[in-house]
Amino acid sequence: MAPTRCARYRTTDELLDFVAILDAAPKDTGTLKLVVRRPTVGEREVLDVGRLDPAYGLHGDSWISRGSKRTPDGSSHPDMQLNVMSHRMVAFLADDPTLEPLAGDQLYLDLDLSEANLPEWTYLSFGEPDAPSAVIQVTDQPHTGCAKFIERFGEEAMRFVNGRTGRPRRLRGLNARVVQPGEIRPGDRVTVRRPD
Repeated sequence: MAPTRCARYRTTDELLDFVAILDAAPKDTGTLKLVVRRPTVGEREVLDVGRLDPAYGLHGDSWISRGSKRTPDGSSHPDMQLNVMSHRMVAFLADDPTLEPLAGDQLYLDLDLSEANLPEWTYLSFGEPDAPSAVIQVTDQPHTGCAKFIERFGEEAMRFVNGRTGRPRRLRGLNARVVQPGEIRPGDRVTVRRPD
């Protein structure tokens, strides 16, 4: 049976010491490190190729069937198709590559995801900047995590990513929507285009 939590939770002091490494993440051109599909609640599939679609988000993911408490009718929220997280952050928390998908996000980037670096409605293009294979857009929907995050990575980690240090850096991640369909792969270049 696969582990459902990391072997050791990081302490607040360890997390604070790691901030300098997080802040050194690329600002304008990053890398897609991991693509994870969630076919059903609690299930994770690490993908070599992910297919993004404006109607479905990540193909095979359960986003569209999960619904949302943030929509009047409980349907899936169009601005929460994709959860994107810092790969540096999840790798540090998990301390084991096989446990990184437990965070529950679909895309993990080596890129500065902070509010200052990626304002709402910023575009992230995958592949070649002049001919991207797919494009997503950062939305204004906050991504703050849940009780499952505490179970998997610890209460101190949850307080940290949602606290004074973590929230403006979006250490729990951000929400995005697909604006140009296409295939994405770990190793793809991720290019930032901020709103005018």
